[in-house]
Amino acid sequence: MAKKCITENDRPYLSIVIPCRNEAGNLTALSGLLSQFQHNCAHRIEIIFVDDGSTDDTYKILVGLAKHNISTIVLTLDLHHGQSVALQAGFDQASGDVIATIDADLQNDPADIPIMLQELEKGYDLVFGWRKNRNDPFLSRKLPSLLANRLIAFITNFPAHDIGCGLRVMRREVLNDLVLIGDFHRYIPILAYWRGARCKEVVVRHHPRRNGKSKYGIDRAIKVLLDLMTVKFFITYMHNPMRFFGRYGLITILAGIVSGCIALGLKMTTNFDLTGNPLSLLAIFLVIIGVQFFFLGILGELCSRIYFEGTKKKPYIIRSTIDIEDANETNASSDAQL
Repeated sequence: MAKKCITENDRPYLSIVIPCRNEAGNLTALSGLLSQFQHNCAHRIEIIFVDDGSTDDTYKILVGLAKHNISTIVLTLDLHHGQSVALQAGFDQASGDVIATIDADLQNDPADIPIMLQELEKGYDLVFGWRKNRNDPFLSRKLPSLLANRLIAFITNFPAHDIGCGLRVMRREVLNDLVLIGDFHRYIPILAYWRGARCKEVVVRHHPRRNGKSKYGIDRAIKVLLDLMTVKFFITYMHNPMRFFGRYGLITILAGIVSGCIALGLKMTTNFDLTGNPLSLLAIFLVIIGVQFFFLGILGELCSRIYFEGTKKKPYIIRSTIDIEDANETNASSDAQL
């Protein structure tokens, strides 16, 4: 079930996107907190719940909430696709100038959204939360998150204490070129920053989980590492993949040449049989791998150009434009009228 604001006057200022999976025990209380936030907020707000293939009573509860709140939209996905896809579905449905995301487990507090909106009004494009005093088990949640955040900050050069916090507020423009795949939802601030967005991290409250259980375990570390490698490649080599593959291709070819020279040197000085020397085999192997790296770089360059030309996207964002000639003509016209 979905409702959509269709007129300019009815278009909300803020859209709150909430992915849900088996959160039946938390939705009623969360709806109460959101209603209180709506009542105290001067802006028009829409609330978008995305049911990501829940197997409990989540859908029934969401339908009841939508019937009692005309500004509530309920999206139901056909299967369980994951939080990234659920958020993308909510972003596609949202019509507000500002988009907020919040988890449905009541650990994030909607009362922190006004603080984040104030930071947004200072000129930032995206504001994300830092669960400084996190109420989660240390070994299974806090420690892995701490290590992952430090690794992510080191590899991406993006200073953040808590990149995985689900409470975020961002301008609609930030999402224009952002497509969430895999588990990229946790990297939204990094992807936005890479596209030129001005980001700010603020301390937010974090409450203990009341009902249900966490959807994440320590096994997600592998997914985080794999996605981190992809994000690092995107933010660094999206426009010139040959620089990545060509660099390692050159290194492996040079290493192969060195190995081959050492093998030839042994052949000349000790009359050693090259067929029995592992250095000669290593030289051939490294040269072949290096050539493959170069071909991967060429394929990457072709894919990059097909992507930008096929989607009509540009590798840059124009934040503002000043046309001095037009400004002078406007001023001259104003002087003539006077």
